[in-house]
Amino acid sequence: MRAEQPEGTRGSLKWIQRAVERRPDLLSVDGLGPVQWLSPLREDGFAEYRDAAFLERIGCGRLKDELAGFWPARGPQWDALGRAGETVVLVEAKAHLREVLSPASQASPASREKIDLAFATVKRELKVRDGANWAEVFFQYANRLAHLWFLRNSGVEAKLVFVDFLHDIEMGGPENPAEWEAVYLAADYALGLPRRHVLERHVHHLFPDVRELA
Repeated sequence: MRAEQPEGTRGSLKWIQRAVERRPDLLSVDGLGPVQWLSPLREDGFAEYRDAAFLERIGCGRLKDELAGFWPARGPQWDALGRAGETVVLVEAKAHLREVLSPASQASPASREKIDLAFATVKRELKVRDGANWAEVFFQYANRLAHLWFLRNSGVEAKLVFVDFLHDIEMGGPENPAEWEAVYLAADYALGLPRRHVLERHVHHLFPDVRELA
């Protein structure tokens, strides 16, 4: 699915569009070369992508059947997508802490069954603590991790980047990275993630200051 977006006027929608268009240097990840941003782009209606359309956008359309078997329709809608050489870059952008506190899955029973099976596989691979229910707490964070695992398990060199903006006063956002780091530590604990797991080095956090994008 391809979903055109309005030009953002506030919050993470505004800032990720501006960062991609005006200051891609603020989205640089250590160890990666220059990123060719594939979304959101003004000439593409600032579109965001999910499901088979997201795979096509990153050049992995061959995996659409595998993704459909792994996850139900209407999966994560990515705030930004890019490629750095052979590496796929998946972006989730936030402007304030409440955005991390996503509600539980609202999926239908059939979709929920598929989600639970996917999560069970990923949790086993990551050696997650018994009893952690990924569909009930920090669901958005968990499903992004699951899709990173899916791509990497399918042979795609992929990175997941959380772009956590600073100094968004209008949205009441954090003023320093420590506030973001604390909420992600809480999320990791709630999800039962061990301190070291197979996806750890492929998950990155960036903390751009919106004052550089104003």
